[in-house]
Amino acid sequence: MKLVLFDCDGTLVDSASLIHETMRRTFLHFEKPEPTLAQTKAIIGLTLDIAIARMLGRPHAGDEEVEMMAYYKSLFSVVRKELDFHEPLFDGIRQLIDTIGPRDDLRIGAVTGKSRRGLNHLMEIHGFDKHFVVSRTADECPSKPHPAMVTECCDETGLVAGVTLVVGDAIYDMQMAKAAGATAIGVSWGYASVDDLWNAGADAIVDHPSELLVHIG
Repeated sequence: MKLVLFDCDGTLVDSASLIHETMRRTFLHFEKPEPTLAQTKAIIGLTLDIAIARMLGRPHAGDEEVEMMAYYKSLFSVVRKELDFHEPLFDGIRQLIDTIGPRDDLRIGAVTGKSRRGLNHLMEIHGFDKHFVVSRTADECPSKPHPAMVTECCDETGLVAGVTLVVGDAIYDMQMAKAAGATAIGVSWGYASVDDLWNAGADAIVDHPSELLVHIG
């Protein structure tokens, strides 16, 4: 039995434009310099208050970052509806999940910087809730790269980190996986560069979701 834990933004779904537009409006509302798309992509995967602090060049999240996070959360669904944006799956993801989802020798889960509400929405609209048996979000755990999301999923499923694969596009995913003692699989179609993923400790990097089957077994 293996446990396969997927990051969401930049791994399962392409949500950068939605996240960036919400972040852009948040920064303008608080009279901060408008962030670039590259700046937004660099923080995707972190818990929101920490992500905002990074974008502001601050070492830690304080009261203002918490206030900006609350505003961002209140705005996210509004922007999604306004843009009629549905966080599209990356090419090949549906086929992968449809292939591995029914397998009895695997457990599939999600480890994400999204809110619980955001993850539930994503799972429902793409019909993945029947396949994903465990998950941790920013609402329940410390931000990546802290290993808690992985270790808690392991505890809940009764599987050890040694048989767990973490699949993600961010350096924080790789760092989290290694800190937990799991295998770190980077994906090249997300928001971090391949070099950054290797440098963050990736055990392997794949260029298409179908290539994950080699590592999953």
